[in-house]
Amino acid sequence: MAAPAKRQGLILTCLALLAVVFFALDVLSGSVAIPFREVMHILFSRESENQAWLFIVEKIRIPKAATAVLAGCGLSVSGLLMQTLFRNPLAGPSELGITAGAGLGVASVMLAGGSAGGMYAVNQLGISGSWLVIVMASLGSALVMSLILLIAGRVKDNVVLLIVGTLSVISIWQYISQPEELQEYIMWTFGSLGGVTQYRLFVLTIVVLLGLLAAFVSSKSLNALLLGENYARSMGLSIVRSRLMIMTSTSLLTGSITAFCGPIGFIGIAIPHLTRALLRTSNHRILIPACCLSGTVLMLFCDIVAQLPGTQTVIPINIVTSLLGAPVVIWVILRSNNLRSSFS
Repeated sequence: MAAPAKRQGLILTCLALLAVVFFALDVLSGSVAIPFREVMHILFSRESENQAWLFIVEKIRIPKAATAVLAGCGLSVSGLLMQTLFRNPLAGPSELGITAGAGLGVASVMLAGGSAGGMYAVNQLGISGSWLVIVMASLGSALVMSLILLIAGRVKDNVVLLIVGTLSVISIWQYISQPEELQEYIMWTFGSLGGVTQYRLFVLTIVVLLGLLAAFVSSKSLNALLLGENYARSMGLSIVRSRLMIMTSTSLLTGSITAFCGPIGFIGIAIPHLTRALLRTSNHRILIPACCLSGTVLMLFCDIVAQLPGTQTVIPINIVTSLLGAPVVIWVILRSNNLRSSFS
């Protein structure tokens, strides 16, 4: 047992080092060339003789890289939770419609007067718009996830209907919305890590940490659910309470990230499989932190690729994650005969 544990520890250490390296590279990347030494000086001392460089690094690049870290952690862990809960290796936030549910919540704010009179009324009540968007996105995620659980016996047949129904409601809102609200929403659907301000980053950090904490608390329940609900009950596990905790974690993670970064696909389904294959374990006490590190590395790498170094062009993050995540999904499908073995 010592050898596998030592190997897993080495892999986790390597992933942590890669995360640090990619974070630095992500802060270094951008349309404005800033010397590596200057970037490191700003990161550690928060000072620079060039105030323009200081502003770019502190106000734009560091928040964007931190957002990539949170998005990578949250989406990969939420995908892991759903794959275990539904015992479905192809489950993920976007594949099961959880992201679409979060999008419905965001649309209810952005397209139903959220950027004009509706948001003014909300602010008059003393509620921050950032918190409102996260709350509505999380509620949308929870609603769709609850419906999926209710029809879990035929989930493969009904998930498509849920996604189509959700998108239909959003399409109606788009049709009746004002042009400026519609443009704002369409830009959001492309996905971006660069639109998160420092205050929004603070809000996102709190919610993602709460979601990750709920996931860590659920580790024992998730391990028991791998062996089936009957076995979990025989161990004294409350299935209803465990499902509620997992749903809360997934809704907070998917809802908050989708609210501020837009719908980001493939990370939630790809990272859990890559992590299991890398660590050769199904223990969630190991998989959850490993997914956080793997998701962080991949999201930072995707953000670096999206910068197209040396140009002024920034590719929407959803396009990059799709290009990198789609081959993993194809690999999972091709291994479909052996998929269930990773859940036992």
